[in-house]
Amino acid sequence: MEIGANTPAVVTGAAGGLGEGAARALAAKGAKVAVLDMKADEGRRVAEEIGGVFIETDVTSNDSVASALAQARAAHGQERICVNCAGIAPAGKVVGRDGPHDMTLFQTVIDVNLVGTMRVMAFSAAGMASAQPLSDEGDRGVVINTASIAAYEGQMGQSAYAASKGGVVGLTLPAARDLARNGVRVLAIAPGTFGTPMLRGLPEDVQESLAQQVPFPVRLGEPEEFGRLACFLAETSYMNGSVVRIDGALRMGVK
Repeated sequence: MEIGANTPAVVTGAAGGLGEGAARALAAKGAKVAVLDMKADEGRRVAEEIGGVFIETDVTSNDSVASALAQARAAHGQERICVNCAGIAPAGKVVGRDGPHDMTLFQTVIDVNLVGTMRVMAFSAAGMASAQPLSDEGDRGVVINTASIAAYEGQMGQSAYAASKGGVVGLTLPAARDLARNGVRVLAIAPGTFGTPMLRGLPEDVQESLAQQVPFPVRLGEPEEFGRLACFLAETSYMNGSVVRIDGALRMGVK
């Protein structure tokens, strides 16, 4: 797939962090990008800077996602690239000082990170499946979801987050197989420790400590690097059904 004006994109969680990195990278290649997020001020800023549109979206709501995609298609046409970056990462041990893990919180993390990803993917892929092929191979679109290396090496306090991202990993291959007949590819990216706004808000010594755990390069990942990988995956048609780590060879420890 050649990224450009004929491959409109939607990116969830694009008001900052990895989603913003993906939105900017796609726009730099000429794609018309719809920025989907709950954060209106930040989302409008990103959309304005990349020449896209912002649509306030709650990935836990069928109506919100359906409306957002309809608005994106009205503005840019049927999306051919869908990048799912919306997510939350609250901490909590299975049994902590106050007793068992808050089950409402656990359910919320699953609803946002896993069910939300599935919802946007399914709704977007349904639109792609009815579009005209972009190539002689029948390529109609690609969905790139965001997992995490926590899916493989979840640390203490990451039970909910790791479970949700493990679900994204497990979803990748069967979803790719389900959508193969429709010419829609499905992939996932599993990032390590990246310099997102949340992490950049930590004290400098904490950021440095996290960076020192990365074998090489010894630093935090940059959202721009996530964006470039997303573009590579979209452009490389033989990439399908795989989860790609981007982590500087980091394998997280217990805590």
